[in-house]
Amino acid sequence: MDLTLTPITVAHGDGVGPEIMSACLRILEAGGARLAPEFIPLGETVWRDGHSAGITPEGWASLRRTGVFYKAPVATPQGGGMKSLNVTIRKSLGLYANVRPCTAYAPFVATRHPAMDLVIIRENEEDLYAGIEHQQTQDVVQCLKLVSRPGCERIARYAFEYARSQGRRRITCMTKDNIMKLTDGLFRRVFEEVGQDYPEILQDHMIIDIGAARIADSPEAFDVILTPNLYGDIISDIAAQVAGSVGLAPSANIGTRCAMFEAVHGSAPDIAGQDVANPSGLLLAGLMMLNHVGQGEAAARIHNAWLSAIEDGVGTPDMVRDHGALGTQAFATELIARMGQSPQQLQPAAPRRTPPAPISNHAPAPRAEKTTIGVDLFIDWQGDVNSLAARLKTLEQGPLELRMITNRGVKVWPEGLPETFCVDHWRCRFMNGGSAIPLRDIAALTLRAAEAGLEFIKTENLCAFDGQPGFSLGQGQ
Repeated sequence: MDLTLTPITVAHGDGVGPEIMSACLRILEAGGARLAPEFIPLGETVWRDGHSAGITPEGWASLRRTGVFYKAPVATPQGGGMKSLNVTIRKSLGLYANVRPCTAYAPFVATRHPAMDLVIIRENEEDLYAGIEHQQTQDVVQCLKLVSRPGCERIARYAFEYARSQGRRRITCMTKDNIMKLTDGLFRRVFEEVGQDYPEILQDHMIIDIGAARIADSPEAFDVILTPNLYGDIISDIAAQVAGSVGLAPSANIGTRCAMFEAVHGSAPDIAGQDVANPSGLLLAGLMMLNHVGQGEAAARIHNAWLSAIEDGVGTPDMVRDHGALGTQAFATELIARMGQSPQQLQPAAPRRTPPAPISNHAPAPRAEKTTIGVDLFIDWQGDVNSLAARLKTLEQGPLELRMITNRGVKVWPEGLPETFCVDHWRCRFMNGGSAIPLRDIAALTLRAAEAGLEFIKTENLCAFDGQPGFSLGQGQ
């Protein structure tokens, strides 16, 4: 028997984090997990000490040294100020794949969908979670949605490798590519390209809004779901609640060099210190961690003890809504006493297949021929569109001509509709009839705008790639 201890980094977190983490570590040790934890501070106490990221340099060093992070929930600051620590860790360590199993434990955990057994795999670094936001005018703020081909390929290939290794038969990709044709369109297109290497796995696509509705209505119809970042965050909570409780949902964040394991739920400060918090989500995340580090036997033993307790109606107050509910630590003690037992009705856990190896960057696709053919000039303007157009027409010089003005994506000039509601943020498109223009002509246009007293906010170059437009048209164009 291999008695080598696996180094891991552990953070007790905020709110209920310390009490559920201490319970989980007791259970893992009793179940035979061979771990050597390094403890680091994380979250609110670290922010108060002046570390704006919520983690100390020593914490980062531990994470990079062990490559495995077992993390209790931390508080996420609301509104302005500090960034989300969870997002910071995922992006800084390159944890590009978020894996969230959502399984029903009927009839022992109440659910309308006893056959539900799906996994949501979410891209974890890009999309709107890039966190690039600006206030551009008095009335308008923006958030940039960034989607890259390498990012799409990594998560798509990871999803297919996961499905293959776990015996899953179908992957459903969910996007909103009928509206966001370039960003979500790229995600879907790469999914379909990568899918050609996995012909044995059924593949389909669904628009995210109807997909979310069907997860809520008939989740047993899904096997593996692949999504961009924001959608995956939302539908994984929906799926976990539909399965029985967000409090039971685990999460793994996988990268090429590091991995992080956590509960889906938050820090729940309203019940902190009351010994009533459910450690199950964090515990099941710990079992994903054990499988990740090759300790599948211990993971199965602990999982079966937990399933046995579930069958016998043993649980914390959110699981057992009567006077027989156990506190957090008593529930941990009960699970420890059940080591070696197996469920009688639920499917017993077996050592899991080794999860797929994290996918490194692949060779880039051949470079397309890029041609700049125009520019969108964004203007802060509080007058009417016709007055703005008249001012902009005076800027025309050389190949660049004013072709269109939009407001919040809707074309308002030429031939706009008077019913269209406008704010102080205008996109003004100058083009050269599809022919190439030098960048110096764009720079000269912005200089003329400044000299004319037009407050431009930014420019976006309009480029074609192998002759195909790399930009969206205005609604109504």
